[in-house]
Amino acid sequence: MEILKFLFILLSTASFLSLSESVPLTANYYQKSCPRFSQIIQDTVTNKQITTPSTAAGTLRLFLHDCLPNGCDGSVLISSTPFNKAERDADINLSLPGDAFDVIVRAKTALELACPNTVSCADILAVATRDLVTMVGGPYYNVLLGRRDGRVSKASTIPGSLPKATSPIPQIIDIFKARGFTVQEMVALSGAHTIGFSHCKEFSSQIYNYTKSSSYDSQYNPRFAQGLQKACSGFEKNPTLSVFNDIMTPNKFDNSYFQNLPKGLGILKSDHGLYNDWRTRPFVEAYAADEKKFFNDFARAMEKLSNYKVVTGNQGEIRHKCDAIN
Repeated sequence: MEILKFLFILLSTASFLSLSESVPLTANYYQKSCPRFSQIIQDTVTNKQITTPSTAAGTLRLFLHDCLPNGCDGSVLISSTPFNKAERDADINLSLPGDAFDVIVRAKTALELACPNTVSCADILAVATRDLVTMVGGPYYNVLLGRRDGRVSKASTIPGSLPKATSPIPQIIDIFKARGFTVQEMVALSGAHTIGFSHCKEFSSQIYNYTKSSSYDSQYNPRFAQGLQKACSGFEKNPTLSVFNDIMTPNKFDNSYFQNLPKGLGILKSDHGLYNDWRTRPFVEAYAADEKKFFNDFARAMEKLSNYKVVTGNQGEIRHKCDAIN
């Protein structure tokens, strides 16, 4: 009887573990299984960033677009098939830069040669983003490891889960709040706009034919608005036309983005909104005055975001190729 009782407990425990295997993320997850993990990613992103300086901003955006909607599971990397329209083909994701996808593919290829079937694409994206942010002057922050790759990627889950360039601040606050992020964390993460660029089509309605009395939104510095009008001239025929998000130090991760906003030097409607909304303005002013505070808060918010709804254990998989489910 005691033997039967023991077997029942053993089987119950095993079935419970198999149903809910959720391995906690750790700092040294690949220490034994892939000792050169960190070095391989570092080498890959360094080479890519040197040859293509826009990689850092593109990868940071790719990471945010992966994590915020459904958690950091690499689902944004999956390509669509005739039977499934994947996240990367949702309207808001169509402008995600090819160089960001490319650096992840390169890292995955190198890691598969060194440690086959070991490192997830979700972990690669999280660490590559951190390394690239640090490369361009941003803060170093810890990235725990052990994510698995998600098996689901549907474009239909994306609308309403990511801020748009024209989104009002209350809506952006709600998107982050629904995922457990405070207003301060949202503003800190918005500081990602200190690097990268925006396509003219994303803010053209703010600088052309805005009202009958003014061609541009009065929230822009007048000379800046006129400069944007010239820079974006002909954007309808050339949709790739773009301008830097931070015109002062476009390739350096710093607090210049926040210093620009009170001067009317923001690019997007959502940028101006950060300074004009009473809930977000105090954080904009704090970060404009204190770069160290911005870096600390950005680092903490990125650590938190990188752990959002991660997939671990048998809840996910290690993809053979980052753009396809096994």
